[in-house]
Amino acid sequence: MKIKLIAVGNVKEAYYRNQIEATIKQIKRRHVFSLIEVKDESIPKNAGSAQEEKIREIEGKRILGNIKHDDYVYALCIDGLMLTTKQLNRHMTEQSRQTDGDLVFVIGGSLGLSEMVARRANYKLSFSKLTFPHQLMRVMLLEQLETLS
Repeated sequence: MKIKLIAVGNVKEAYYRNQIEATIKQIKRRHVFSLIEVKDESIPKNAGSAQEEKIREIEGKRILGNIKHDDYVYALCIDGLMLTTKQLNRHMTEQSRQTDGDLVFVIGGSLGLSEMVARRANYKLSFSKLTFPHQLMRVMLLEQLETLS
């Protein structure tokens, strides 16, 4: 299975970074995996909604620049569908057989994903109705991908 994770920004905290690196090593033992970190935009302290939307658009264009036409895209969204680990595993296995591209997971930045990225997604995936820091979300997603058969 060819899996790609596209995430906005990089992880500065050593405890997250160490866990991410260790989990990626495990994933790479069974799957072709790549992590792409796109640059995040700085958010002004008193940014209004129009300014925040512009930031999401800029980050969204960077994300979309790393997605091929035939990739199957899972966007991590709070309003997405929740699956069990087994259901996600089954869904990914089915999609990997049906697509010529990679299975691509997308994690947005602090402001979330742009509408254009959400529209490009083939599947909106949610881990919870709660909001998590994007660094922690990266760890959580990778832990799920490590369990893939």
